[in-house]
Amino acid sequence: MWKSSNWASLFPTKTSFVVFVLYIALSMNHGLLVKLSQDKGTYNYNVVSVIILTEVIKLVISLFLFCKDNPLRNIIDQTRENYTVLFLYMVPALLYCLYNNLAFVNLSIFDPTTYFILLQLRVILTGIVYQCLFKKDLSKIQWLSLILLTIGCMIKELKMEGSIRQQSYGFFISILLMLIQILCSCLAGVYNEYLLKKGQGVNVNVYVQNIYMYTDSILCNVLLWITFKHNETESNVSETDIFKNSMVMFIVINSAIYGVVTSLLLHSLNSIMKVFATAIELVLIAVLSWVLLGYPITLQTMSAVCIVSCSVVIYAKHPLTKSTLPATISNKNLVNI
Repeated sequence: MWKSSNWASLFPTKTSFVVFVLYIALSMNHGLLVKLSQDKGTYNYNVVSVIILTEVIKLVISLFLFCKDNPLRNIIDQTRENYTVLFLYMVPALLYCLYNNLAFVNLSIFDPTTYFILLQLRVILTGIVYQCLFKKDLSKIQWLSLILLTIGCMIKELKMEGSIRQQSYGFFISILLMLIQILCSCLAGVYNEYLLKKGQGVNVNVYVQNIYMYTDSILCNVLLWITFKHNETESNVSETDIFKNSMVMFIVINSAIYGVVTSLLLHSLNSIMKVFATAIELVLIAVLSWVLLGYPITLQTMSAVCIVSCSVVIYAKHPLTKSTLPATISNKNLVNI
């Protein structure tokens, strides 16, 4: 019955459809849960601690997946032979550390709809980076999609400018923080591809690479946590125990599962379907932000969502041609979010 339907061309199996739906739900959940966990735009818990706990869960998942088919000692053996890879992954780990922490900061400034729309600017930065570094010229239709994306983001920004200026950060600082977060994501992705193209990580098991990534990420976040903890001690800032905060635990579990589901999405479908999911997500996040958080759906919001959604769909149908990566590497890596 499933194969005879029109859905078969998009979703080869029922499992792939379930993964697609889960990806959209978990992605939206992250923004909504973080927003719901705020108290007047601030957090009564240590954000870095939440990220560290999430990374630990991802590390455990990677260890479990590796040990399912391999003895634990193989990790030590592969590390001895490819110890440089462990240190090379410190670069994307640091970038993702900044990205994850800035996600909480930016979600305290922007409403979820605006946040997700502005996050799509990474498509523009990625396109520019690939054109400059990898000599991948963008076609006219690709530039059209990027222009539409820019227009959509500008429409949404104009709506938010007045309200953000009334907050402590200021409009331009808010946009700057958002751009830094996006830049971290783009640079981490480009670095990973550069690392794989140079061949340093090709001989290392994909789950071992994940273990390296999350180990380095935990180290980066621990250093950041020590710095923040010192500042909090001096200013006598109280902190709620994250294990007693149900909303925080939902955020941790959602983020960890989201990383696994994203890897399954790329494995069972493809990156283009991931972009289509983003377009659907933009529409749903606007509706849910109105229902759950009371953010109104204005004409500007509807226009921005429609334009950005059309842009990412056009771009997905005419993607940049990248060099082929090993399937086991490009499809099975857990995602750092």
